[in-house]
Amino acid sequence: MANQFVVSVSPHVHSQFATRNIMGMVILALVPSGIMGVYFLGLRSLAVIAACILACVCSEFIWQKYIMKTKSTLSDLSAVVTGLLLAYNLPPSIPLWMAICGSVFAIIVVKQFYGGIGCNIVNPALAARAMMLISWPTAMTTWTINGVSSATPLAAMKAGNAVKASIFELASGNMAGCIGETSAILLIIGGLYLIWEGVISWRIPVIYIATAAILGALFNHGGGFYPVQEILAGGLLIGAFFMATDYTTSPMTAKGQIIYAFGCGLLTALIRTWGGYPEGVSFSILIMNVAVPLIDQYTEPRVFGAPKSNFAKRMGGK
Repeated sequence: MANQFVVSVSPHVHSQFATRNIMGMVILALVPSGIMGVYFLGLRSLAVIAACILACVCSEFIWQKYIMKTKSTLSDLSAVVTGLLLAYNLPPSIPLWMAICGSVFAIIVVKQFYGGIGCNIVNPALAARAMMLISWPTAMTTWTINGVSSATPLAAMKAGNAVKASIFELASGNMAGCIGETSAILLIIGGLYLIWEGVISWRIPVIYIATAAILGALFNHGGGFYPVQEILAGGLLIGAFFMATDYTTSPMTAKGQIIYAFGCGLLTALIRTWGGYPEGVSFSILIMNVAVPLIDQYTEPRVFGAPKSNFAKRMGGK
């Protein structure tokens, strides 16, 4: 009888999919935008993707096999997803040794130090990107397309200038930027596929994207009202669909997801408009990741007939 009850690490989500299936579908949804990134930004992008994935896989294997001497979990494909997402958030010109350092940091420091998959408190790929941006700001903000240095649309908007790229160029990915964030159309298709399959909820990406776009435009980011450019330029789409929706670091309840998504959108718009960096997606999601336990506690459903918790009473919750 005791063998029928297993207590495992979070997230405790009932799903018809195993972790490997979920990660496989995420990879499938991400591959097309990566191919387009390699097409527009060059084969150097493929080397960065390969380096990040290989470094993440090797880091997880070495840590579990030889340091912790536990069973390897490489078969769940989570290390591959982390490597892919990190690579997609890097410029194609990044030195490979930096990409490898970021990958090791994501797996060892952010993921394995906290107990592995399901135990990390922030998204590993985003935490690694933030570390790299702080450690190597020049390399992380050098953008090229066809081997020529170019400013990103968000950098132009940060300076108060109109975006020179057309809506078609922004949507297709023919512009300077990170490897996987340039092709907006393919990111949207990949995100909709995950929603259709029930892998992610629509609430977080839709509310996040809408909030960031509307508030960014109202804040006069870019010197005008440009909600479409807010959506298509930068990492908003890949962040909203593929990283803010991470099971471990996002709220469990519908109400919590709405609060979380709005917070991500608000912070993104604030950082893009008045922050020190042109992009605000990474730091916004990381900040809201840290707030998730508080959001979950406040929005936790109450058992019918049970009294409110002391925390809920203090906060005025039901």
